[in-house]
Parts: sequence; structure tokens; C-alpha cells
Amino acid sequence: MATLLRFLGSPSFTDVRTYQKGNTMETTIKKIEDMSLNAWPSHKMELYDGWILRFSYFYTHRTNSVEQFGTSTLPWREKIPYCEQVYKRLGTPAIFKISPLVSPDFDYMLENRGYSVQHITNVMTVDLDNAVLDASVTDVLFSNEIPDFWIHSLFDLKRTTNPIHRSVVPSMYRAILKETICASITKNGEIIATGLGILDRDYIGIYAIHVREDYRRRGYARQICTGLLNEGKKRGASHAYLQVVKNNTSAEKLYSSLGFQYSYTYWFRVQPVGTRFQ
Repeated sequence: MATLLRFLGSPSFTDVRTYQKGNTMETTIKKIEDMSLNAWPSHKMELYDGWILRFSYFYTHRTNSVEQFGTSTLPWREKIPYCEQVYKRLGTPAIFKISPLVSPDFDYMLENRGYSVQHITNVMTVDLDNAVLDASVTDVLFSNEIPDFWIHSLFDLKRTTNPIHRSVVPSMYRAILKETICASITKNGEIIATGLGILDRDYIGIYAIHVREDYRRRGYARQICTGLLNEGKKRGASHAYLQVVKNNTSAEKLYSSLGFQYSYTYWFRVQPVGTRFQ
């Protein structure tokens, strides 16, 4: 038997459910976790005894954290300090992604080392045959490539001003090996809404949904999502997944109205700044 954690308000208080290893839920989570790694490459990566250390100048937690993807042979008490030293050399705290596939004992160990919980994220999925795709997409422009002007427009929508991020992140988008569908809506010659679909196996992952603040609540995010899901179906996808930070109620409401349902939760454990561990 193995353990599956389902988030119930705080990672410190979880409903622990047992399941047979290899069951459908575990298989689905593993598949989505693999696809999310494929979808969003990091600037630098290191493989270490079944773990992958990702580094991207702290652009996002996902691209700047340790993920467990294979069998581990070394003890945690040896591996955690090693990771801390790697990230210290790179100038950021160590961050570990905690998904339902990670042992709860590992999460507790990080908690005991003073690691805080950040960016609690819900993964939502939908069978595209059951998706609600009735929004007009006449305003949405699609591209198979990810052009530089789209990336720079996304920076503007997210108010990304860090010069290192603006320099490095375009190469991360260009490093995506999977088939992409780049979506945007333009008004008055400027991109005011973005979205990115990434096809992998029978799924399309939905990423980079952003709308300029003065154009929100006009249905543009719905148009972008609807367009990406329709394009994904045309290209062979039968399911979709996305990730939304917990308590982003407006986004959760939108995705639920499109047919997405909660699948599982992950979070990040972040090393306390200024603490030296032995």
C-alpha cells in the first residue's frame, strides 16, 4: 500500500487515503506530473538520484525547485543538505515540490527543518467530450510557434520587470519540445490576453492565461481557454489539465464553468532564508 494526500485547508492537516500502488489515480497524477515537467523547462537542471534540481533565477517556484521523478537510493538526510548547497551556490533558497506522489514523511522532515509552505496549487482536469466550449473565439489568434512579441507581451501583462527574467525566460519557452498552441487577443495593436496550450500524449495542458487588468471581466479568458481546448481536440487531445493557485477564486470559477474538476493538490516547501543547516 502507498499513501495519497488530499489537501484539506492546510498541508499540515491532510486526509490520508490509502490506495493500491499503480491504481488509476496514481497513474493519472504521475502522467500529469511528467507532462508538466515537459511543458515548462527550466533554464538549468541537474539529475540527482531520482530527483531533478531545477533552476531559473527564481522566475517561478515550479521552474526553481526539486522534483522527485524516480527511485531514490540515498537517504533524505544526505540529499536535502546537498540540494540546499546547490541552491545556495545559485543564490536562491532550496525549494521542494510536494505532490501526492511524495512521501508525507518527507514533507514532515522539511517542516521540521523550518521549511514553509508556499504556492499551494490545485490541478484540475477535464474530459474534452464533457467540456463546455460554447464561447465565441472570433477574437482569438492562434500560432503554432511562440513568437518573441507574445513573450514580451506576457511579461507586460504579468508586470515582469526583472531584467534577468526578461533575458532568460524566452529561451525556456523556446526549449519546449512538445507541440504548442499559442493564443492571444489583440486590441488597438497590443496583446491584451494570452494563453498557451501544450500537447502531450492525449492531453493538452493550459498555461499562461493572463488578461490585462483594464480588459478583465469581458470574457476574454474564457475565449482563450475555449479556443485552446477546441484546437487541442482538433489535434488529437481527449483530456486537458491546468494548474491554479489555491484561493484564486475567479480563475477556479472560470475553469469549473468550462467543465474542469479538481484532481489533486501540490505545494512547495521553501527553505527559511538565512538558516544554515548541518
